[in-house]
Amino acid sequence: MAIISGIEIPKNKRGLIALTYIFGIGISTSKKIFNNTGIDKNKKVSNWTDNEIKKIRKFISDKIKTEGELRLEIQLDIKRIMDIGCYRGIRHRLGLSVRGQKTKKNCRTRKGKKKTVATKATKKKLNKNIKKNKK
Repeated sequence: MAIISGIEIPKNKRGLIALTYIFGIGISTSKKIFNNTGIDKNKKVSNWTDNEIKKIRKFISDKIKTEGELRLEIQLDIKRIMDIGCYRGIRHRLGLSVRGQKTKKNCRTRKGKKKTVATKATKKKLNKNIKKNKK
């Protein structure tokens, strides 16, 4: 297995798909890497030579932010938005959907488990029971 950016890349996959296992590299970035390094993107990882692996490692480390460096940058961007106090920052702080999704019926992933609140019908029943008990 080839290790690039601290990630073990699966050896039975094509190079184009295998690089997408690294956080921060998608299909289009993977294509760009293979075009700039001059390596065949359809070649399986198990058939890569040491020289090809070095070329890919060097290109990724020099030109692309991946893994920890990218995660840190994303966290800092979110923290900056929250500190500014803009709409997106407030939504992040409250743990609600940030990109304009509806929140009335969905978005359980962001809001967490449902918190049941007493409805008007149950309040009326409670009030009736209290009045009966007073008589």
